Amino acid sequence: MAKYTGRVARPAATDAAIGADRAASEFGKLPEWDLTDLYPAIESPELKRDLDRAAAEAAGFERAWKGKLADEVAKGAESRLGEAVEAYEGLEELMGRIVSYAGLLYAGDTSDPKRAKLYGDVQEKLTDASAHLIFFTLELNKIDDAAIEAALEADARLAHYRPWVLDIRRDKPYELEDRIEQLFHEKSVTGRGAWNRLFDETLTGLRFTVDGEELALEQTLNLLQDADGEKRRRAAEALAETFGKNLRTFTLITNTLAKDKEISDRWRGFEDIADSRHLANRVERPVVDALAEAVRTAYPKLSHRYYAMKAKWLGMEVLNHWDRNAPLPETPQAVIGWEEAQKTVLDAYAAFDPRMAEIAGRFFDRNWIDAPVRPGKSPGAFAHPTVPSAHPYLLLNYLGKPRDVMTLAHEMGHGIHQVLAAKQGALMAPTPLTLAETASVFGEMLTFRSLLDRTTEKRERKAMLAQKVEDMLNTVVRQIAFYEFERKVHSRRRSDGELTSEQIGELWLEAQNECLGSSVKLREGYETFWAYVPHFIHSPFYVYAYAFGDCLVNSLFAVYQQAPEGFQEKYFAMLEAGGTKHHSELLAPFGLDASDPDFWSKGLSVIEGLIDELETLDG
Repeated sequence: MAKYTGRVARPAATDAAIGADRAASEFGKLPEWDLTDLYPAIESPELKRDLDRAAAEAAGFERAWKGKLADEVAKGAESRLGEAVEAYEGLEELMGRIVSYAGLLYAGDTSDPKRAKLYGDVQEKLTDASAHLIFFTLELNKIDDAAIEAALEADARLAHYRPWVLDIRRDKPYELEDRIEQLFHEKSVTGRGAWNRLFDETLTGLRFTVDGEELALEQTLNLLQDADGEKRRRAAEALAETFGKNLRTFTLITNTLAKDKEISDRWRGFEDIADSRHLANRVERPVVDALAEAVRTAYPKLSHRYYAMKAKWLGMEVLNHWDRNAPLPETPQAVIGWEEAQKTVLDAYAAFDPRMAEIAGRFFDRNWIDAPVRPGKSPGAFAHPTVPSAHPYLLLNYLGKPRDVMTLAHEMGHGIHQVLAAKQGALMAPTPLTLAETASVFGEMLTFRSLLDRTTEKRERKAMLAQKVEDMLNTVVRQIAFYEFERKVHSRRRSDGELTSEQIGELWLEAQNECLGSSVKLREGYETFWAYVPHFIHSPFYVYAYAFGDCLVNSLFAVYQQAPEGFQEKYFAMLEAGGTKHHSELLAPFGLDASDPDFWSKGLSVIEGLIDELETLDG
């Protein structure tokens, strides 16, 4: 379903009119997406037709091909295996369009029973339909390597799918007998999928009382960036109070899903608790271990050092946890209108390459973006690729902050990547999560550098640099701390059984204290803040992909600055490749190698360099 970016937030259900008035007066007219490019309406005959068609064609595909793939491979040049893969891709495209529509509609208002029912019904029906397709990749992987290679050489239609055929064979050691795979697949609706939905709908319903006003998560978290320290404190206390009242539910969800993952990992034979994520990301465990170790080692010279500087700037001995993202006194407080945000991002992309701005312009011109805060709307921001025959959509919750402009730049990078990779088709367009963050973070960097180059006033430059450093610390340091927290939770769940809310809170504080250092004091209530992070629920161990992408982009941007000629063509080729190449192949043209132990240190040195510059401005 939707690809989330980690900016966790939630709109207010009680402030719909106020939010609409604010949007009109302060932000300008905010765009809302037009989903009719997928289906005309929730009850359209086209949607019902495609649901019926998916069920019928999936069953027909199974009848036509199950048990026959080895025989097709043996036919050599007469093989119809390429035809089978084309039909399989067509079904993936069809079902992807349906679930994208239902998922985006649901994300627009998770509190609407009609949308929730459609989303649930679609998931059930497509799970049933796709159960007929499970045999295909399993059966392909039972054919030995030499026979598959011969078939790829003999069948031109199959040869087109070589990257996909070779890629799915990476899963071969962890695949189970067909009937067990089907059982895992069908029970996902009432298992992991149901617990994910419970988490989402619980989070949607939470309300936080600040100064007598009832807010939802989006607006309450936004107050942690308010210039008024007392308001930040009251928001943090409101968050802790509501999280605390719902901790039993979040603890049950976390324990259940951790056990569910342990069962799956044990049956499939994964050694490490994060190995299934590494496999999905097509990245080797030693590469991720090297990244995590490099970031942990850098905590003192990055986050510890920066937050000590920030405490001094704010006139405090130590920061409270609610002060971590407080604006500096130099930070402009004016609301940034939507037109200004749009121009800022488009100008930055155009300066890099006009083709990037042209693609980005489609999102604004054709209503591919949903920006307003609305009752029940899904948290934060994401870019959803939908299917190659359509186009991506972006979801934002725009509140006019500088960080919202950076979020727009981030999600636009995802969207451009998804547009460019669509030429690879439904099977080969998706990019592993570690590389999926590359274009988004690169887009943020382009926008930041564009704004910084235009800024000559010392105080304003300091505020911009500080905000960028904080965003990078949140993307790199905080996400690796999240990864370490997840490792602790899943390891303890396996060794000690169910964890209490208090035990999970202790592991959370342990990981946060380590990454933030002694200049940030985690006050009472912060032990509950693990409860609202959706990645822990939806995509265990996803979070290191942000640090991977940020450090990779720091190195990539350095290459661009040192040798800009010809860089754009190589960059476009990398994005257009989608999921057809391993990260080592994609980075080679830039002279980069993520398996090099020094690679991550070079990326982290960029953050250190920005902190160095802040120290000079502080003088």
